[in-house]
Amino acid sequence: MSAHDPSKLLIVDDLPENLRALDALIRDEQRLVFQAQSGEEALSLMLEHDFALAILDVQMPGMDGFELAELMRSTSRTRNIPIVFVSAAGRELNYAFKGYETGAVDFLYKPLDPDAVRSKVHVFVTLDQQRREMQRQMEALEAARREQEVLLGELNATQAELQRSLRMRDEFMSLVAHELRTPLNTLFLETQMRSLQLKRGNLPAFNPDQMNNMIKRDERQIKAMIRLIDDMLDVSRMKSGTLSIRPAKVELMALLERVVNDLSLQAAAAGANVVLAPHHPVEGFWDEFRIEQVVVNLLTNAMRYGGGGAVEVSVHKEELQDGGCNVRIAVRDHGKGIAPDYIERIFEPYERGAKSGEPKGLGLGLYISRQLAVSHGGQLTVESTPGQGATFSLTLPCMETAVQPAAAPA
Repeated sequence: MSAHDPSKLLIVDDLPENLRALDALIRDEQRLVFQAQSGEEALSLMLEHDFALAILDVQMPGMDGFELAELMRSTSRTRNIPIVFVSAAGRELNYAFKGYETGAVDFLYKPLDPDAVRSKVHVFVTLDQQRREMQRQMEALEAARREQEVLLGELNATQAELQRSLRMRDEFMSLVAHELRTPLNTLFLETQMRSLQLKRGNLPAFNPDQMNNMIKRDERQIKAMIRLIDDMLDVSRMKSGTLSIRPAKVELMALLERVVNDLSLQAAAAGANVVLAPHHPVEGFWDEFRIEQVVVNLLTNAMRYGGGGAVEVSVHKEELQDGGCNVRIAVRDHGKGIAPDYIERIFEPYERGAKSGEPKGLGLGLYISRQLAVSHGGQLTVESTPGQGATFSLTLPCMETAVQPAAAPA
């Protein structure tokens, strides 16, 4: 019941004419009057309704008004209902004293004074309205308190996330500076060495073989910086929803053979052996450049963290119940594996593994790779047991026609 609902009043008398007269006297738009002709009927109504006031006739057959009052005071449900007794007996019987003893708030004698009855009822109705309004306000305050607790929790979480973002930003800027400084320092030293050789007139230092080696070293450093910048641009495009995916017809096995061959020197330097399991040609419509980007990322990580062992690349075509199919590219290494609580974190931006205590790269490769997989309607997952290596799986839908997928969500 809200504070604006009518207050409920209970009148109890064994004589119907008395009930009708009292009902007519106290009823109005802000009150609902319930009638009972016995104590048992009154108790039944009290179990169903919350009354602002009970007006009880003292002299009733069976359970009289005093007995009813004692039962009301013995039950928590009805204990706090104000009671006004009404009696036709003379004052000399001292019923009022007994009425107050049983918990009455007032005692009236018949014949009733209409103005006095209306005034008393008005007081208790007003108290009931005020009580319910106070209860409503308390409930509103409690709801506001709970809401403030939720908002405070959200604010604390937002503040913690903001602090984490600021910390990641600072770490990222430091890392970018470090990653760019390394190839730039190498190029700078190479330039100084060449300038020194030219000043000394040492032209044999620029013979074709040495010049070719210089150019290759320069290319490696420049490619490292380009790759770094490309990764940062890809992340920016993903977060803004402007990453471009251009599907075209691709033969997957030829792409994998080319990537494995291109990375053979890098694999040899890492002491790894990349093996591509044979498979019949697999064709589909994907963005060849982006798929190659994902595969290169997976192979580079496998060579970096695979402990110098074999890196196995395999292709699996999986038929679906709806008649379609998926192509799954699996890259497995035999390194130290990934801890269970770190499985999902490795796909977050700027999360980096460690090798010999030194962080490698910006920690964007797996994040970008997963977003590129999602852009193709696929997924990138990993399974790993610590000490037994890890298997990364790139799953792509078999698209028979070129479709422009939506850009990956940030």
